[in-house]
Amino acid sequence: MPFVISRLLLPATFLLLAACAGKSQAPSSVVLSDDRRCPQALQSGQQLIVSLPSNPATGYRWTLREASAEQLRSLGPEVFSNPKDDMIGGDGLSTWRFEAHAPGSGRLYLTYQRPWEPDAEPAGLFDCRIEVH
Repeated sequence: MPFVISRLLLPATFLLLAACAGKSQAPSSVVLSDDRRCPQALQSGQQLIVSLPSNPATGYRWTLREASAEQLRSLGPEVFSNPKDDMIGGDGLSTWRFEAHAPGSGRLYLTYQRPWEPDAEPAGLFDCRIEVH
């Protein structure tokens, strides 16, 4: 009798595994280091991490110009990190974290420029259309 039950369970196990494999979940976060992968589609609850090269010692800063508050919820302020901790004034990364919030379309737009030169052409742009499902 145990042999018959195990023979019946084997096909059911394969069906369950196939069903689970067919449903691939989106990763919990998406990391962008430039806007080449934009527009970016996100699932509600998914995190968006934007890390852009930066060197505040030059006077240039990334400024968040637009972040669709309805679609993206900020998870904190910009964080600057320098992989070479022993080098003061060196290049590093400016990082922002967001959570996809409400379905819809929005824009994430940042400029890289000196704050005291607001009319000057930005040295860098990050412009990304965001679609939250």
